[in-house]
Order: sequence, then structure tokens, then C-alpha cells
Amino acid sequence: MTVGSTAPKPGGPGVRTGRAAGPGRGHSRVGRVFQDGAPGGPVLRMAVRLVRRPLLPAVRLWRRNIQLRVVASTLLMSLGVVLLLGLVVIGQVRNGLLDAKEQAALSQAAGGFAAAQDKAVAIGGPDGDATDGRPGSGAVNWRSELVKQLASGGQGAYHVVALSPDSEDAGTSRGPRASGDVDVTSIPEALRSSVAQGTGTFQTYVKIKYSVPKEPEAGLAVGKRLNDVAGNAYELYYLFPLTQEEESLSLVKGTLATAGLFVVVLLGAIAWLVVRQVVTPVRMAAGIAERLSAGRLQERMKVTGEDDIARLGEAFNKMAQNLQHKIQQLEDLSRMQRRFVSDVSHELRTPLTTVRMAADVIHEARSDFDPVTARSAELLGDQLDRFESLLSDLLEISRFDAGAAALEAEPIDLREVVRRVIGGAEPLAERKGSRIRVVGDEQPVVAEADARRIERVLRNLVVNAVEHGEGRDVVVRMASAGGAVAVAVRDYGVGLKPGEATRVFNRFWRADPARARTTGGTGLGLSIAVEDARLHGGWLQAWGEPGGGSQFRLTLPRTADEPLRGSPIPLEPEDSRRARERAAADEANSGAQRLTTVPVQPGADRLPMPVPARAAVPAHATGVDPTALPGSGARVVARQAGERLGEGETAGRNSEREDTTRGR
Repeated sequence: MTVGSTAPKPGGPGVRTGRAAGPGRGHSRVGRVFQDGAPGGPVLRMAVRLVRRPLLPAVRLWRRNIQLRVVASTLLMSLGVVLLLGLVVIGQVRNGLLDAKEQAALSQAAGGFAAAQDKAVAIGGPDGDATDGRPGSGAVNWRSELVKQLASGGQGAYHVVALSPDSEDAGTSRGPRASGDVDVTSIPEALRSSVAQGTGTFQTYVKIKYSVPKEPEAGLAVGKRLNDVAGNAYELYYLFPLTQEEESLSLVKGTLATAGLFVVVLLGAIAWLVVRQVVTPVRMAAGIAERLSAGRLQERMKVTGEDDIARLGEAFNKMAQNLQHKIQQLEDLSRMQRRFVSDVSHELRTPLTTVRMAADVIHEARSDFDPVTARSAELLGDQLDRFESLLSDLLEISRFDAGAAALEAEPIDLREVVRRVIGGAEPLAERKGSRIRVVGDEQPVVAEADARRIERVLRNLVVNAVEHGEGRDVVVRMASAGGAVAVAVRDYGVGLKPGEATRVFNRFWRADPARARTTGGTGLGLSIAVEDARLHGGWLQAWGEPGGGSQFRLTLPRTADEPLRGSPIPLEPEDSRRARERAAADEANSGAQRLTTVPVQPGADRLPMPVPARAAVPAHATGVDPTALPGSGARVVARQAGERLGEGETAGRNSEREDTTRGR
């Protein structure tokens, strides 16, 4: 007996065709949607926004929660393993059920085919009614009786269908016969063609249809070509429904799904509990570390057990205890130093007053002394003046260290402050042979500031510029833009060496230790100046080059409590050596004049420059604010991280970036 197959296994051709057609239709619809919303199209952009907006909190939670990531990963991997095992088990069970069904069906069909052949021989033989070649009365309905007889032993377990190779009317004796209201179209043409051309048994999986209102069901069809009582060929088929096998397979699927879901949930719970044991101490340590950084040095971790986590907690607590001890020691030492400076400064005032009175008496009577004694009286007065300045500076520094410095801000015009400072520095400038020039004082430069502190800062900058200017001009430049005002003091003296711009604001620091302090400086002026700038929320920055002079820039917010985003004056002046080299390179490459860093303002023609002045390029021609072009130097007061520059201050951002690089 030859066994063949002409169709795939369970479900039949109809089912597979339906499943194959579904994705194809869906794919075409999805393709049309994405064609309408091609990259850059409004539909795609709107869809991306709608999808991304609710996903942002989930993405943020996913990135910040390690416990969620571990549990989710465990669930996904467990689900994948369960699905893989389920597919393998279901496949094995399905193959086993189908193999058993095929063996039983072939055995049952073989017996039926043998019985049908025996009956045809019995009716058409010598003892039958068709000895003369014509069927007798028993052969007229033999096919109907055959189908009924063969199907009677199945009791719904299978159905029998008898078909003729040629199309005939159903009313004839050779018409199609079927049991159990089976529609003869359930037999596929491929199977009929195989049976009609062969002599063996053929089988395939089909969809059993019924002529009465009843749902089709999957089944196994087994067919063979036989001869009837007249010797004519006909086709006999057995149809075995797979309802019981489908129910068994559904039961197995349900059981596996329930068990798999239970296993996945159980594994997720186990992963959550295990990860919680590790993550909880880490979170606790992170929280305690944040509180420690906020100043709550008494915080400690709770330690239980003797495992690795407990050892980590003990080490963390020991570290926190040592840090607390060291910080307390440093705070006590700093407090003692500040108190010592403050107490000494106060205590020295009484004897200093007495010494000052005696020194004044001696100084007034110096004309009666010999030249050596008279000179000693003058030196005594000068050093007492310096001593008084040092005490005042020490008291001011102690106030800054103790956080007791108060700001009395009110709207002031910086031009008036600059005029007072220059008037006080004129005698020193005349002795040095320098001239002090002012640029940018044509328009009011108003800001909310403490006039006393700003005057002290500017006096220190101007006096230092005159002292270190080596007889050359000193330029004081003022400007305002956006929410900031700035005053820059430029000299053309010895300048600053690389790296000195970061140390120039340190206490008691001097660029040349061997250089005498002819003006009685204490070494605390710039330290106090930078503290005054910080108190205003502003910047005090330095730039310099060896032999090319230096420039100190004070930038203040126009209104109090307003954060700075840039400065109206670049830190590196336009006449620096590097700027001149860039200008020469630009002129050599393009033949065009280089943009000036600071626009020429009325009265600027009076300013002597070591290089010829160049014409300013209008702001609208360059696309940037010409009063905020890049500079370089040491940035002393750092601005807030993440702040963005406003319009007209774009180039100031580059200046601050360069300042930070050099200052650090």
C-alpha cells in the first residue's frame, strides 16, 4: 500500500491561505501610512511627537531605576524561555496526536476499503445479481448501502464519501454519496486527482464542510480508488474529524500558558526581591551621601548582618565619620583663624591710635630734626598709613570669610564713580608719567550696586594699572549691553605671564616678589575686590601677556539678583599681540580689514594705541554684537552652568569659555 500526501498538515489549505493573506493586507496599509508620513512629512512628525510625549517619563524612569531594569529584563528573558519551551512542547504534543490519529485513521480506512471491495465482489460475482453484466435489484442502491454500512461503525468518529471519477447526477446509482451530511466539496481536487490516477491509499488534511448549518472543522481525509459491482472505478474516502485532537491540544496550550504565566510572574517576584536586597542599601547610601553633601554630617547607614552589603555599610559609615571629623577640624581651624584675624585687627587699633598720635606729633616737628631723623619721621608716617590700610583690609577680609558682608545696593551711574577714582589717582599718575583716559562715558552706565564697594574695586584696579604701567597710558573703558554693565582697566606695562592671571586674585600674591610697593599696597586689594564682585553677583576677570600689558574687567548685573550671561566688553583687548597676529593673518588671506573687538565710540580718537586703530564694522554686517566678541583670560567668578546667552551676547559665551580654560 502506497501512502501519499498532497497538502500541508493541520488547518487545511483554507486556514493557511487566510493567515497568509492577513499580514499582506496589513503590510500594505502600514506602507501607505508611512508613505504619507515620509521623513520630514507632517504626519510622521506629529506621530513621533504623540508617541514620544507619553514615553518620556517611562524612559526617564527606566534610566534611573536599576531595579526596574533588572526585573523587566528578567521578565522578558523568562517570557522568552517559556515561549520557546511552550512552542517545543506544543509542537511535540501536536505531532504525537497527529501521528496517532493518522495510524488509527489508516487502519480504520484499510479495513473499510477491504470490506467495500469484498462487498462489490460478492454482489457482482456468480452468486450475485449481475452475472449477465447488468446490476440486479441489490446492485441498484449498493453505493448508498455501502456508505451507510461503512459509516455505521464510526458513530461520528468518521464519515464516508463515495464519488465517481465522472460527474454524474446525484439521483443515479453512481452519483456521489456521503454520510453525516458531509458536503462532497470537502474532498480537495488535488486528493481526488491523486486517487484517480493511483492505486494506493492517499491522505491529506482537509476542512470538513457540511450541507447543514454547522461550522466546518479540521479533519483527515483518506481515499482510495475501488471498483463497483459493474467493474467501474469509483473513489471511496474516509473523513476523520480532528475535533478531539484540537480539544486536547487546546487543553495543553491552556495548561502551558497558565503554567508559563505563573512561572514568569514567580520569576519576576523572585528577581524583584533579590534585586531589592542589593538595591535598597545602594539607594540608602546614595540618599545618605546626598545628605552628607548638604552638610548633615551626622547621617549614617543602618548596618545589619555580616555579608558584603554590611561590610559596605560599615566602610561607608567609617568614611563618613572620618570626613565629619576632618571637616569639623577644618571648620574649627578656619573659625579660629578668622577669629584670630578679627581679634588681632580690633586689638591693634588701640595701640595703633596711640602710635599714630605720637607719629603725627613727631612728623609735624620733623623740621627741627636733623635730616636722618626727619626722614625717619616721614618713613614712620608712611608705614603707619600702610599699617592702617592693612588692618582695614584684614577686617574686611574677616567679614567676607564670616559671611557678614552686607550689600547696600542702589542705582548708581558708574561714570561718577570712575571720575572720583580717576581724580584720586591723578597725583600718582603724574608722578609715574602716565595719563588716564576714559572711553565710553558719553552715555549713562547705570546699575544697582554698592557705590562704596565699587569705588574701592575700581580704585584698586586703576592704582595697580598706574603702578605697573611703566609710564604708559591707562585706559578705562565703560559699556552696557543687555542686562549687564562693565568697566575695564587697560594698561600697557609689564603684563602678566602665562598662569599668573589665575593667581593674581590670591591674597598677598605679587607677580614680582622683588618689586617694591611704592604706593603702600597690602597685597589684599584684589582679593577684596573679587569678593566685592561676587557679593554683587558679578565677575572680576584678568587678562595679560608678557610685555603687552594687562586688562582687568569688572562685570555687574544691571539690576540686583539678575544672573549674568555675558559681558559688554571682551576680556582680551583688540590691541593685544594675539589679536594683531590674527588681524595680520586675516588681512593676508582675504585682504579685508579685521573686525574690531570693541566698536569705536565718540572720543576714542583721543586714545593712544600702540597700533593704528581700525574702522569698526557695523553689528548688522557681522551678525553678532560687536561689543561682545570673544576674549581670553582668567575667569574668576564662574557663572551658572547651563545658562544660555541672550540675543546680542553670543560672542560673550565664547569669551567666558576661553576665560574658564585659562583660569582653571
